[in-house]
Amino acid sequence: MRKDFKLATTSYPELTNAISTQVGQLRKNIPNTMKGFSAMAQGATSDGSLDEKTKELVAMGIAIALRCDGCIGFHTKSLIRLGASRQEFEELLGVAIYMGGGPSLMYAAQALDAWEQFGGLRK
Repeated sequence: MRKDFKLATTSYPELTNAISTQVGQLRKNIPNTMKGFSAMAQGATSDGSLDEKTKELVAMGIAIALRCDGCIGFHTKSLIRLGASRQEFEELLGVAIYMGGGPSLMYAAQALDAWEQFGGLRK
């Protein structure tokens, strides 16, 4: 991809920041629901037989399959934080494309855009 070409108009850092702001409001307004969701997220992503990075790779594949822009942003950010390589990320995108066909290809391209926007290394 040319470095001067932007695939999408979505700014994933801006999108995740905006969602985080609204989630903060939900934490205040529906605290029991949000505590339950947070507990579920912690239980699902904590190390077990699979490590946290592997679980985030699975979550990213699901985010692409379900076409969730916010999920793509948050899971991309987490994968970069967890030290995923671009090669691991691209292999995940390949599996997501295989499982989801053309629509997943479109969202895989957007996920690659999110990777670059969050500072993931280019080839």
